[in-house]
Amino acid sequence: MRVAILTREWPPDVYGGAGVHVEHLVPQLRRLVDVDVHCFGQDRLDATAHAVPVELSDANAALQTLGVDLEMVQATDTVDVVHSHTWYTNMGGHLAGLMHGIPHIITAHSLEPRRPWKAEQLGGGYRISSWVESTAYAAADAIIAVSDGMRRDVLDCYPFIDPARVHVVHNGIDMAAYAPPAQEIDIAELGVDPSRPFALFVGRITRQKGIGHFCRAAALFDPEVQIVVCASGPDEPKIGDETTQAITELQASRSAGVVWIDRMLDRPSVAALYRAAAVFVCPSVYEPLGIVNLEAMASSTAVVASDVGGIPEVVVDGSTGYLVHYDVDQPEAFEAGLAARVNEVVSHPGLATTLGAAGRDRAESHFSWNSIAQQTVDVYHSAQQVHRST
Repeated sequence: MRVAILTREWPPDVYGGAGVHVEHLVPQLRRLVDVDVHCFGQDRLDATAHAVPVELSDANAALQTLGVDLEMVQATDTVDVVHSHTWYTNMGGHLAGLMHGIPHIITAHSLEPRRPWKAEQLGGGYRISSWVESTAYAAADAIIAVSDGMRRDVLDCYPFIDPARVHVVHNGIDMAAYAPPAQEIDIAELGVDPSRPFALFVGRITRQKGIGHFCRAAALFDPEVQIVVCASGPDEPKIGDETTQAITELQASRSAGVVWIDRMLDRPSVAALYRAAAVFVCPSVYEPLGIVNLEAMASSTAVVASDVGGIPEVVVDGSTGYLVHYDVDQPEAFEAGLAARVNEVVSHPGLATTLGAAGRDRAESHFSWNSIAQQTVDVYHSAQQVHRST
């Protein structure tokens, strides 16, 4: 079997959970099937990259995406299965399936109807991205949801989809990448005081990740808790300005220090922050699974997270960390709940150690990439059977 993986992100341009997923899935898939990777951007040695057509260089981002997708369709005429990741490549996968008469599989990392704030970023392009996703999902031979929560969302947003075509295959984690190295990175070089316990946020500056909730909750953290925010790349100027203001106010009000790392760090540096943190905080308001929680757990760090989407399938409340209920109509209660759990973990180092150890055990036993690759290939075979019968 020869498979074409269509993805916006591929190393070195990986900035989100979908990119991390593809980066780690492909090497394990290649043990089982032949895989061609098609990505956005400049030439790669290990993938076929497709740039935005020159004629669309000044167009809306959604139109640029469709231009790249058409290039991918042209380049996938010799494969048996096409597998797209996120709306950025869903139309490429859909049209490749039609053009070449092959099954199209989608991995659902997020859903446009669950992210209305994207209209701030894309303008009219959000209507295009929503149409792309709905059209591709309606015709896909199989859809892989990265959690049971995501499967429920898929069927809720798109009730016309046959539930038998929606399969759950969780995201995975590369445990080795988060194990302590022979020589630990000095986090002081990142501006962090290693002598103080700190609460860590890692994520893009987007409404989905709840960074505003984190900043308001952080104002309620114990005064001795240092705050480290590893966040960059705002979706659009408004949330960028809001985040700058919120972090500036925190820095002015907290004696323990607030460190904002406003740039993309390499994985070893982020892993060092995870390992050194007293607690990792994930305040997402929408999260199909939440790879960041797996990363923290693989680093033996306790997690305090919202109870949205697939997060409860990763973080076991009271065992590997704590879940805090998110209600869009009660943001203050959510922020107070986050702060209370963070303060509890930080004030009891023994508890933090116990939660962190349980988290690493769970990440290792439940989320290995080789198992996920085999489950993915099983879906490919299922999709081929569906395709032949339609």
